[in-house]
Amino acid sequence: MGTNLRELIFSKEIEIKELKGKILAVDSFNVLYQFLSTIRQRDGTPLKDSRGNVTSHLTGMFNRTTKLMKEGVKLIYVFDGEPPLLKQKERERRYAVKEEAMKEYELAKEKGDISEMKKYASRTSKLTGEMIDETKELIWALGLPVVQAPSEGEAQVACIVNNGDAFAGVSEDYDSLLYGIQRLIKNLTISGKRKFGATYVSVKPTMINFSENMNNLGIDRDQLIALAMLVGTDYNQGGIKGIGPKTAIKLVKQHKGDFDKMFKEAKWGDNFDFPWTDVFYSIKKMPVTDKYNVNFGRLNKEKIFSLLVDKHDFSEERVNSALEGFSKQEEIKKQKSLVDF
Repeated sequence: MGTNLRELIFSKEIEIKELKGKILAVDSFNVLYQFLSTIRQRDGTPLKDSRGNVTSHLTGMFNRTTKLMKEGVKLIYVFDGEPPLLKQKERERRYAVKEEAMKEYELAKEKGDISEMKKYASRTSKLTGEMIDETKELIWALGLPVVQAPSEGEAQVACIVNNGDAFAGVSEDYDSLLYGIQRLIKNLTISGKRKFGATYVSVKPTMINFSENMNNLGIDRDQLIALAMLVGTDYNQGGIKGIGPKTAIKLVKQHKGDFDKMFKEAKWGDNFDFPWTDVFYSIKKMPVTDKYNVNFGRLNKEKIFSLLVDKHDFSEERVNSALEGFSKQEEIKKQKSLVDF
């Protein structure tokens, strides 16, 4: 999802060291699409192995995860399940955007326009079932838990955090807030910079506190969902014409809990051919599960090498470098276990 709450939500900058020893639940699809769209070659094509298989997702996941692990951050990766039926239109829209971007990319390629090729290539990113399976395999090999959500990953991340099994969630979208997540972290990168288009900008991790923001805005979660629907969610793309975040907050506060009256006055029916309740309850009652395993295991160097080096031509030296220090940590764990025994 990608609702526009940037103007209304405040966050505070944090240091990576503040997260040492903390467990974070990650919206996996969110970061995988980020890797697929930004980790690319000069002409915009994704990284590939010698057999033509895309490896950008594995490169990003391996590099960022191992760096965060070395900082003492413990990660749980949550994967999307079946999307709600209402999301089908948004998926069709995204597919059309990717197809159009591919046409533009091919035209730029014919002209030899590297800048345009790179611009449109990043918009064609597709996450396949094979990519997802390989990513899970890598995460397990790193000794980290994988949680399969019954539906939207963001809702499951919120569930894990609010159950007390993780300190915070990790996503670049604000939509996790619609599920009442107590703490959300954005810009979780070790490098201190992030790629936007052809340039890099400096970024620092920021944390959003749900309760503090709701108190500041003077609304509750139901009102936040209604507000998001006014400006647009993945289930009602674009929102209601002419209504931005600042107007939306005024409307939800003015009408309090009378959403039926609010959406009628806002002319929901002129913008969408389905009732507002369909979207509201799809978000509020998004399926999640409490039956998940968040136990951490041991890093399996052999499996990591099999997947990255043997199967996808990763540099053995670079993989070894990224894993440097982990063997020593495992040895310390073993010694502590023997002492405890």
